[in-house]
Amino acid sequence: MTPDADWAIPAPPFKADEALVALKRQLRDLRPLAERGTRFEIRGQSVIELAAGPAQIDARLARRPARSTEWVAHTIRNPQDLRRFVEQVKKQLPQWERDE
Repeated sequence: MTPDADWAIPAPPFKADEALVALKRQLRDLRPLAERGTRFEIRGQSVIELAAGPAQIDARLARRPARSTEWVAHTIRNPQDLRRFVEQVKKQLPQWERDE
């Protein structure tokens, strides 16, 4: 063994379809979000859009609820990204409710 051998254990592959199911469950638990297919809304205004690919989840967060929404794109490729995204949604919820 060389002294610089990499002992890191590789992370398991990210399963986007399973992570999407878990993410939707977590978002449904956050009131007042309402699920509408691949979108989540507050009082009829879309604030989150989700799409799963083979190895990632593409998500968009609204800056504020509006008819013509300005979106911020997020790519979720691992469990850490998923946790960060849910935390971002939790931070954004009070602002969305005030802007509505």
